[in-house]
Amino acid sequence: MQTGAVTTALVYRAADGPASASDAALILGHGAGAGQRSTFMVDVARGLSALGIDVITFNFLYTEQGRRIPDRAPALESCYRAVIDASRAEVDSARRSLFIGGKSMGGRIATQVAAADPSLPLAGLVLLGYPLHPPGKPAERRDKHLPAIARPMLFVQGSRDAFGTPDELASAIAALQPAPTLHVVTQGDHSFKVSRKDAAAQAAIYADLQQVIASWIRSAP
Repeated sequence: MQTGAVTTALVYRAADGPASASDAALILGHGAGAGQRSTFMVDVARGLSALGIDVITFNFLYTEQGRRIPDRAPALESCYRAVIDASRAEVDSARRSLFIGGKSMGGRIATQVAAADPSLPLAGLVLLGYPLHPPGKPAERRDKHLPAIARPMLFVQGSRDAFGTPDELASAIAALQPAPTLHVVTQGDHSFKVSRKDAAAQAAIYADLQQVIASWIRSAP
């Protein structure tokens, strides 16, 4: 992280839930265009905490400092690693069973942090809308580092995701060990929004997504 730079993080403490989930913590990094207080990030964090998981969100430095353009990968990774260290120091469950991940760019940076340090004590990764490639540029793949992660991974991908369809992603992760889990949100886009304007149906999709994540965390080895 930049010398002397600071950022903010929010901890959503687990509500009463299954005992197996109360000992787990999940750090979620935000996407490139929205910070930790975006509706998506807040709703996911609140939903998972209600299901018994401690959730930690944070702002990457460029967001915290009011800049619109993301920093380069080393700065993003350094910030994420600093949040991991702080979480393990301050949140008991993060020392017992820590998962990391995030939305789009936040998830990609989490994978790069995990791949760079095999000794980092991580129980797994939760990746929401993994940006396998830029929209319209399927040849510009962001998957070369994934085999080095060697931890359980959950990919949640919308079937209409312009950053990588489930079929593209399935091909990219087919040989990874341990075998990742891929959950497809039918008709979902990069943010899991469906094409029809139905608030109740959209809320149900997000609730199901949260249940999938919580169940996967509880069942992770």
